[in-house]
Amino acid sequence: MSGLRTAIVCLVVLNMMTALGVIYSKHNSRMLFKKTRVLSDAIDRANVDWGRLQIEESTLARYGRIEELATSKLGMRMPEHAEIETVLK
Repeated sequence: MSGLRTAIVCLVVLNMMTALGVIYSKHNSRMLFKKTRVLSDAIDRANVDWGRLQIEESTLARYGRIEELATSKLGMRMPEHAEIETVLK
């Protein structure tokens, strides 16, 4: 009878250890999923910022704006045909 009691106690202890292992694994899985969602949200925000920056860059670099800044701030102008000189090597 003592051997049977020892076997039952061992099985109960092993069952409890297995249950704790499952609980720990499930908790770990949930924490990793939470981290994945946080990182995914950060990637989405970064993509939105990147798209906005690309639009801003294309707006700032358009030809008409550059010509307008050269004319207004730097006093530049397109040369007349007679003012263009060709340099030959």
